Amino acid sequence: MPETKYGKYIVNKLIQPTEEPDWNPPVSAAGKNKGGRVLYLDSQVVPGAFYTECVWVMPRPRLSEAEIEAAKKRGPGSHAHEYDEVIAFFGTDHDDPHDLGAVVELWLGDEKHIITKTSLVFIPAGLKHCPLVFLQVDKPVFHYTTGPSKMYF
Repeated sequence: MPETKYGKYIVNKLIQPTEEPDWNPPVSAAGKNKGGRVLYLDSQVVPGAFYTECVWVMPRPRLSEAEIEAAKKRGPGSHAHEYDEVIAFFGTDHDDPHDLGAVVELWLGDEKHIITKTSLVFIPAGLKHCPLVFLQVDKPVFHYTTGPSKMYF
């Protein structure tokens, strides 16, 4: 971050969150040909900031049924927040930016949704959501979440 009056508001390196939710195993940093967390922001990283997180999901074969069930147990289970949240999925095909290049299962309430297009998902405060599982990833996907809360909880 630049040492200027407003440079403190620019985050250009990963600072991992100081607290991960109990249900969420730590997300490792992205690296060369490796998906993972690219940037993270909350009020502990920049005082006053709201929560947002950016992740690269890299190509891999379709998960087997056993791997899908394991991923649902490992990742975020059904939960709700006291704040609204946006979950985003962006495909990286420059010729067809709406093609996600992946298959994602996301539960909203008691509904299972399969996402295959670049999407923004608005989750109103109090709506139970997840599990969220990347079932298949053919091309890199940029994934982020954000909510008007000082920390993710």
